[in-house]
Amino acid sequence: MKYPFAAVICLIAGASLCQAADGDPGRGAQIYQRCLACHSLEHNRSGPRHCGLFGRPAAALPDFSYSPALKSSGLVWDEASLDHFLENPLKAVPGTRMAYAGVKNSQERADLIAYLKSATRDAEKCPSGSSP
Repeated sequence: MKYPFAAVICLIAGASLCQAADGDPGRGAQIYQRCLACHSLEHNRSGPRHCGLFGRPAAALPDFSYSPALKSSGLVWDEASLDHFLENPLKAVPGTRMAYAGVKNSQERADLIAYLKSATRDAEKCPSGSSP
């Protein structure tokens, strides 16, 4: 094994955290194209913008109308919560308005999360009030 210490960390921390750490942001950018029908990094569409996503509580943007289910979910967006939600949004938060079947492939989710983590940090692209 090339990185035995990393394997031990993965066992302790949980597979989903390690998958996100191994994600490829370049492939994630390609996968994000699927999201653009409803989302954008910089602007709300039928889904909320993703700018400033990491560390932000779910349903926290004041200029977007969220479902009561997402508002009461208690989620804070990080690698683990995104991995769980993106796998099957309707199962993760019953009653969410995100009518998307999810990203079933764990590597695709890791890639997408890696992309979101890098792309949503750019405060210059964030409208006022969307950064955590």
